Amino acid sequence: MAVKYSRQRQIIHNFLMTRKDHPTADVVYQNVRQEYPHISLGTVYRNLSLLADRGEILRLHVGDGMDHFDADTSHHSHFACTRCGCVTDLALDCLEDMLSQARQNFDGEIENLEACFHGVCADCLNVSAEQTKHA
Repeated sequence: MAVKYSRQRQIIHNFLMTRKDHPTADVVYQNVRQEYPHISLGTVYRNLSLLADRGEILRLHVGDGMDHFDADTSHHSHFACTRCGCVTDLALDCLEDMLSQARQNFDGEIENLEACFHGVCADCLNVSAEQTKHA
């Protein structure tokens, strides 16, 4: 089904294309609102859902109870920090091999692979190290 062009949707998509931190809908709203002050939070949520449903962006579930969004729709994995909550891309060469092997060993149809690793990011580790040095 064809979807009518929307300037608001285009602004949201363009914003996501400039980000590598996989923002939540609230972060998208706060930032897009600066350029488009009359946009509503509901409009942002609806357009993010539409873009994700159409495969134009990724909707990520990283375990913090919030949806994060990524304009990079290529197969790649993510890392979510358990301390600060940042979400970032994680380059792994083995994802295509994992997907292929899973498809070979499964009787059903596997459409996609989502991998999210959890731990502590370098920034949080550095803060912990600095706090330890000054304690």
